[in-house]
Amino acid sequence: MRCSVCGGQSFTAHPVLWPALINEWQLSDVEAAYIDRQQGETCNGCGSNLRSISLSDALLSYLGFGGTLRQATQVAAAQALRLLELNEAGNLSPVLRAFGGYAFGAYPEVDMHSIPFADETFDVVVHSDTLEHVPHPVHALAECRRVLKRGGALCFTVPIIVGRMSRDRSGLSKSFHGSPATAADDYAVQTEFGADAWTYVMQAGFTKISIHALAYPAAIAFAALKD
Repeated sequence: MRCSVCGGQSFTAHPVLWPALINEWQLSDVEAAYIDRQQGETCNGCGSNLRSISLSDALLSYLGFGGTLRQATQVAAAQALRLLELNEAGNLSPVLRAFGGYAFGAYPEVDMHSIPFADETFDVVVHSDTLEHVPHPVHALAECRRVLKRGGALCFTVPIIVGRMSRDRSGLSKSFHGSPATAADDYAVQTEFGADAWTYVMQAGFTKISIHALAYPAAIAFAALKD
């Protein structure tokens, strides 16, 4: 396995799930193991976890670049790329900031239901493990599509349990990502994504989607193109 962010080939695993979250999501031992891996296994070279690396794979695929993401930021075309990062994408954020037309928006100042940019402003929109916290994910994805230029791409990740369908957590006990000691409503999970996660993207108006898996089923990223 190779890190597409920096090119590293050695990784270290750090367990991140806790019993309450495993119980709330009703995860089997196998499911807990691969979610733990996608969130907690990191490249020893740059610190990116498998989730971030799969997102890097999706972005590099859209860019058509065969090197690492760090190398991609050094080519001339990267300085003209308009890229919007919505909330920090883990250890990928410092690399994304090297693109010339980089912009950043974080909740609550920037709400995915009402992105404060004009239509067709960006070549790329990136977010990572954010959509599951948004009340209306299809609408949020449509907003991402709105601010993309034609031919642009939305690259994102969500935690996916591949052996089940997605479910809305409305009416269920609140479940939080992040440290259980600092749980806040902003971290509450609204949607648990499953094997049909790609359909949300189609409902938002995209017609072309590629799926990028690293150590399947541990880390999955999407790249959705705007026609």
